[in-house]
Amino acid sequence: MPESLNIIDLITQASLLVQIVMALLLLASLLSWVIIFRMSARLGTAKNFDQQFETWFWSGEDLAKLYQGVQGSPERQGLEQIFYVGFSEYLRMHKKRQPKDDIIDGVERKLRVGLGRQQQLLESGLTTLASIGSVAPYVGLFGTVWGIMNAFLGLSQTEQATLASVAPGIAEALIATAMGLFAAIPAVLAYNHFTAKSSRLYDSRALFCDEMTGMLQRETSAESTVGRDSIATRETTSTANQAQGL
Repeated sequence: MPESLNIIDLITQASLLVQIVMALLLLASLLSWVIIFRMSARLGTAKNFDQQFETWFWSGEDLAKLYQGVQGSPERQGLEQIFYVGFSEYLRMHKKRQPKDDIIDGVERKLRVGLGRQQQLLESGLTTLASIGSVAPYVGLFGTVWGIMNAFLGLSQTEQATLASVAPGIAEALIATAMGLFAAIPAVLAYNHFTAKSSRLYDSRALFCDEMTGMLQRETSAESTVGRDSIATRETTSTANQAQGL
């Protein structure tokens, strides 16, 4: 308890600028922890949603029925939203009877756009963590330099220079460095951790986009083959009828 009181006394007796630096570092630390908890919950929820949707997607249900189910979802996110924008583009271009290659290109573009937007939502807050992790130590160092400078200026005004007279000023200055590290270390660790997790989610979603594109490409090719067979059958029948008429 005495140590805690001594630290508090050092903080309250510090110069105004050092106190401002400490307050800023404390706010930065609190902000980083808020972001850490939010991102942890967001990434966990996104992973669970993606796993549930992939299970549904690979259950063998018809894509049109799957699309209708997704369309009625009040809050689409992750793979669900990516699938929705991609299949919506497929239906739109298919309805206009666009060429097969144009349909697939359009779907790929929409899937990339959807993937990018979902990744932006997923990584919201990472930039702030990176900024806190990189800037906080220097802010703390600035407070330390300022505090030590004031301590030595005060020492120069005393007749007898002793360690006891300069130690409090140096101690309060070093607290700023400690607070800077306290704010920066968790932010850096969390940034690296969340970057790795979001990168794995991105890779999984990108693989899903490739698989979905392949499925739609096969479906489009099958429809084209059926159409060509139907045309060939009609032409054969027409030729046979003409021959009989002759």
